[in-house]
Amino acid sequence: MSVLKESAKLTTHNISSLVGTGAGFDLMRYYTLPDFLGQDAPYMLYYMGKNIARQTELQNFDELYEFFQYMGWGDLSLVQEKRSKMTFNLSGHIIEKRLHQNLFEVDFRLESGFLAEMTQRLTGHTYECFEEIKKKDNCVELTTIKA
Repeated sequence: MSVLKESAKLTTHNISSLVGTGAGFDLMRYYTLPDFLGQDAPYMLYYMGKNIARQTELQNFDELYEFFQYMGWGDLSLVQEKRSKMTFNLSGHIIEKRLHQNLFEVDFRLESGFLAEMTQRLTGHTYECFEEIKKKDNCVELTTIKA
């Protein structure tokens, strides 16, 4: 079992040295986890995303956007900010490929959990995140709402 060294927090600098493939990650996300966890898999993915965020040191939203790219999660951008919510767009080639494959139904619960926790850490306010897949536009709208 591999454990993150206590002194080694995830940053945009040190994750750039990791090598990964999206296909392997998607197989674990959409086949293996649901097989082990059943209907709880989406909830676990959300909390796994929050847990990854707790182990990550980012100083600002620019580093957050860079982190999403390094993780292979797509291109994240803020499209609207209101008093109690922020709306982000997740797009790019990776998102388009995930949305238009025919092997499994995709979700973005891991990314949503990560964004909820990291938005909380960067702003000091508690947030929850909801996703809306916009297949026609080849993107996912992630909305963080202040709790």
